[in-house]
Amino acid sequence: MTHSPDPHTVRRHLGTAIAAAARNASEDGGPFGAVLVTADGREFTAVNRVTADNDPTAHAEVSAIRAACRALGTHDLSGAVLYSSCEPCPMCLATSLWARLDAVHFAADRHDAARGGFDDAAFHDFFTAAPEERDRMLPVSHVAVENRNAPFQAWAENSARTDY
Repeated sequence: MTHSPDPHTVRRHLGTAIAAAARNASEDGGPFGAVLVTADGREFTAVNRVTADNDPTAHAEVSAIRAACRALGTHDLSGAVLYSSCEPCPMCLATSLWARLDAVHFAADRHDAARGGFDDAAFHDFFTAAPEERDRMLPVSHVAVENRNAPFQAWAENSARTDY
């Protein structure tokens, strides 16, 4: 997959994301905005709603992806591009990967966000940290229970499933 974006288009969509983020921040929301543009040109603009919805997953990028998926009736957004006012956090990047986006473009980077009071360096660092460091951040452990593969077996046996 090759993505050669038109610089004018990228700047225009980033401008929309930044304007949405600034409006949201001035109305007591988080200072983050995103625009998802589908392969056929439909646009979905969203803002950070973490505190408004009491939902730590309601980042602008995730919200834009959710809106597009609902509207299009699909979980696969191949061909779509995400434009974010700020560098996406690991959750938003993972969501972009799961949605099969073609590209992500962002304006401010994680260091700009940190200077603005939103330092998510620990979240980025979690994935590259040594296991003992990760355990200090968030203990995550594998527990091999006997029936751990039952959901996968049920999935494999379900001929009516929707693959993804």
